[in-house]
Amino acid sequence: MSIRRAASKFTISLPGIVALAAGIAIMDGDATWQAAWAQAITQVKARVIATGIPGASAISQIGTFLDSQAACARPIPTLFPQYIKTGAVLDPNRILVGSVSNFGARGSLGQDGSFLSIDPSGPGILKVPPNFAQSGDQASALGGAVQMFSANSPHWLNSVNNPSAFTVQYTGVSNPLGLSNNNAFGRIWPANAPFGDNGIGSSSILDPTGLPLASPPATAPNKLIGGVYVGNLTDRNVVTNPVQPQVIAGSLSAGAVGTAFLGPSPDGTCKAVFSVVTADGAIVQEHTLKGLDGLAPAGTIHPLVGRSWDPPHQSVEPRLGVLMNPYNTHAPVVQQLFVSEPFNNTIAVVNLVVVGTAPNLVFGLGSVSRINSPSLNLPVDLAPVRRDLDNPKWASKTLDDGSDFYVANRGDNTIVRMHQNGSVVAVGRVTVEQHGSVKNASLNGIATSTDGKTIYVTFTGPGRSPAGVLALPAF
Repeated sequence: MSIRRAASKFTISLPGIVALAAGIAIMDGDATWQAAWAQAITQVKARVIATGIPGASAISQIGTFLDSQAACARPIPTLFPQYIKTGAVLDPNRILVGSVSNFGARGSLGQDGSFLSIDPSGPGILKVPPNFAQSGDQASALGGAVQMFSANSPHWLNSVNNPSAFTVQYTGVSNPLGLSNNNAFGRIWPANAPFGDNGIGSSSILDPTGLPLASPPATAPNKLIGGVYVGNLTDRNVVTNPVQPQVIAGSLSAGAVGTAFLGPSPDGTCKAVFSVVTADGAIVQEHTLKGLDGLAPAGTIHPLVGRSWDPPHQSVEPRLGVLMNPYNTHAPVVQQLFVSEPFNNTIAVVNLVVVGTAPNLVFGLGSVSRINSPSLNLPVDLAPVRRDLDNPKWASKTLDDGSDFYVANRGDNTIVRMHQNGSVVAVGRVTVEQHGSVKNASLNGIATSTDGKTIYVTFTGPGRSPAGVLALPAF
């Protein structure tokens, strides 16, 4: 991949929180280029949206869900109109933010964890109360500016609406590390590491109620799955009748650390398929009707198993970013995945093809290349500069046609804007002013607003230090 260094850098000054970065070193020996780079530093004002979100991780603005004109969909606007109104939990302008806390709700199997729905439009800093959701349901706080969407609590067990599923004892959220909103087909898809990176992973499809897929008046396409995939309990050869062997072997045998919507299945069923990257570097695909197949073997992506962020951040589980690109492909490639590889300081570009025999066609692995750049420093997450807003494959992790993407670097708290060929457009350095006890914070997630004007990032700190969400102008 070619790399073009651009003489552009942004510094973000945030009153109300301590410095996130001490700066980055110029990684080029050319003195002329270094001088040009230094002259291009620009102060960019940003703001703190929320604090008090332990382990703040995956983030996405919710966005608009397509209505009934999407042929494959069971659309949210038709089935759950009250959940997408202004101020409701899936108001298109709100953001979903992952956390390792249940915020007071009683725990269930696996590690605690939740997704909060947050209104980012207010002028002040939202200080999320630590126990506001102890009622165990979609509780709210701060005048509705913070709402619980779903947590690892008995209220959200898969058994509630899917009593015959093989994963009845699991909820849809548990130590969430990935998120992709399926705005085309509808529903929210988290990826979880309920037992850490070394344990089995889970991935789920959540209705606006926060319950796994099948909340009335809808029904799950496969009642043995319901809305939660776990380990090997929901593989194709387990949940199909008559039994079908997996087209590609695979399972959620390690924690799920990233996810992105792939679109409708190539088998013609018009069912949604998601990709999930696991901590051992494998990629699997989840079909809402036929269950889980593999896609790429362990080690295709540089693994996260056995790795941890440098102290004092070891309490925050490593994660990565995944983007789907449905454009600019050449036969037999049908689309691409961009996957960040934090500990290798690279981004894997995974070309997907269609394999199998009709009617059991699935996505398969084509070629894999990598973007290398001195601008990458523990790239923890990716986000499109322009989110696709109308393609039937539209999701929060889908690149619009020709869109650049942002990279959130945990290592030096920079945000890199890149072309799809790996050339660097600009680098923004995130810095904030001292305040209170927030020290040594690090970026942990990134998302863009649907209008492309705002970048949202999550940050975490060591020990009991606050963690939360920042907003800054797009560049």
